[in-house]
Amino acid sequence: MKSLKVVFLGTPEFAKTSLEAIHQSRHEVVGVVTVADKASGRGQKVNQSPVKIFAVQHNIPVFQPEKLRNPEFLEELRKLNADVFVVVAFRMMPKVLFEMPKMGTFNLHASLLPDYRGAAPINYAVINGEQKTGATTFFINEKIDEGNILLQEELDILPDENAGSLHDRLMEMGAKLVVKTLDGLADDSIQERPQPQVEHPKNAYKIFKEDTKIQWDILSGTVHQFILGMSPYPAAFTTLKIGDEEKGLKIFSGKYELADHGKKAGTLDISKNGLSIYTQDGIYYPQELQLEGKKRMGVKDFLNGFRSFEHITMA
Repeated sequence: MKSLKVVFLGTPEFAKTSLEAIHQSRHEVVGVVTVADKASGRGQKVNQSPVKIFAVQHNIPVFQPEKLRNPEFLEELRKLNADVFVVVAFRMMPKVLFEMPKMGTFNLHASLLPDYRGAAPINYAVINGEQKTGATTFFINEKIDEGNILLQEELDILPDENAGSLHDRLMEMGAKLVVKTLDGLADDSIQERPQPQVEHPKNAYKIFKEDTKIQWDILSGTVHQFILGMSPYPAAFTTLKIGDEEKGLKIFSGKYELADHGKKAGTLDISKNGLSIYTQDGIYYPQELQLEGKKRMGVKDFLNGFRSFEHITMA
């Protein structure tokens, strides 16, 4: 059985799981490319990516170029003489880099391409109430997430599953798919195929802060899926007015019921007994939330933090 020499490019935990799977397979990881170390937090502690931490622990050479076109970096990579590059949760790559290995460069994407091309496929699959998603390995070309498919595998989305839970299941499934793809390339048993032509594929654009605000004047089920799709990160939010102050309120989970309430969507009922927010066709009951400046907590603990509720409204 042929073993391939692999250069792995990735950064977060999602990528580290694939790197670990390759390391434990018959293939050899000859180098890892990841993001530069960053100082963050109050103490400006220098943080290394999960991919770098794993590589260092297992004596795999690590490259952290600021620019992927850097000639010295490219020359060092060329010397590794890798058969294939594997990309998981990394950044845009120049042609000079992804065309370097003999077999090419393939990427793991957490959707059933061509649907959900882009930065946030897991979030949008949940937000849109999909019942199925999956993972795809495909050869990288100059267009984003549009290269020829190698392997694809489906995964059912569970009822009331949030993006965090789906992320973790796809991370494990995707790691196995990456190894299966390497095995297939080594054995010459994979037939690459163009992505199906779809007139309007569903998109998974990058999520910005303004995209995470909850719109209450829509259907309850849509609100519920939006909150699940943003949980736990980047987290859906609304704004409360507490006295004269406006504070962001992140909502991570909840339940809803349909009701002909006759109230304006986005209004709030709050008391020691519970918190309810009216939608277009029902009532949403937050269960896990986080007020700006406070810790994440259950709704009971949240309500216990107030002596009175008269001064609290939706902003």
